Amino acid sequence: QVQVVESGGGLVQAGDSLRLSCAASGRTFSYYTMGWFRQPPGKEREFVAAISWSEGSSIFYANSVMGRFTISRDDAKNTVYLQMNSLKREDTAVYYCAASQGRDIVGGDAFYQEGTRWGQGTQVSVSS
Repeated sequence: QVQVVESGGGLVQAGDSLRLSCAASGRTFSYYTMGWFRQPPGKEREFVAAISWSEGSSIFYANSVMGRFTISRDDAKNTVYLQMNSLKREDTAVYYCAASQGRDIVGGDAFYQEGTRWGQGTQVSVSS
């Protein structure tokens, strides 16, 4: 089973950029679909972005981040990234990395399956 640990969160101003990293353990990282979710203050956890297994040929984004956020993976480093540009106050949330053996990345459906592995989260705060 893969385990994941997020890093890179912090406090930034609106319009700034930030890159989150998610380091995974285990030798089978490339077989996992990887994704990012976030939980804004007082709200439910929501899907942000997902990338398919094995070099990430398919990617899916939530409408709220499309064009601003970029998900990528480096299987040689067992790491997935979330580059966040043009940050807005409404992007303030705890960001979670997830790893799933499911294959449906549309809407993050793969991560609602039993067996999905979650990180502890990293806080991103955007001030105006």
